[in-house]
Amino acid sequence: MKEYYFYGWAAADVPAVSDTCPGIANPRDLYDALSDVWCAETCAPRMRDNWSRANRTLGQCSITAFLAQDIFGGKVYGVLLSDGHFHCYNVVGGCVFDLTSEQFGDTELSYENNPEQFREVHFADPDKKMRYEYLKQLLLKRQRGR
Repeated sequence: MKEYYFYGWAAADVPAVSDTCPGIANPRDLYDALSDVWCAETCAPRMRDNWSRANRTLGQCSITAFLAQDIFGGKVYGVLLSDGHFHCYNVVGGCVFDLTSEQFGDTELSYENNPEQFREVHFADPDKKMRYEYLKQLLLKRQRGR
């Protein structure tokens, strides 16, 4: 099995519950696909100056977690960061995975007892909603072109 570096990768075997994204069978497949499409335009504006292909998960957490929720179901939770923002990740059944955890390098996050996050709250920010839609569009385009 290919080795990944996102949190929870080894146990990320939850199946897709939606056929919205053909070819995405599990979170590792989604990570592989998103690795090709995450870009500065999908990064949170406050972090965009530091985004690079080498740190492609930077600023992608909430839009990625809600996109994963569309495909795999489950819930999105958030780790409260020192800057007051939440870092979002997914929980599906007993499987916890964070497709964008690599942006924190060696810093360990706690994935226990965090508050649930809701898309209506996150997407009240029109820019975040637009970035989510754009990421989804890029992903679908990539999957159709395979």
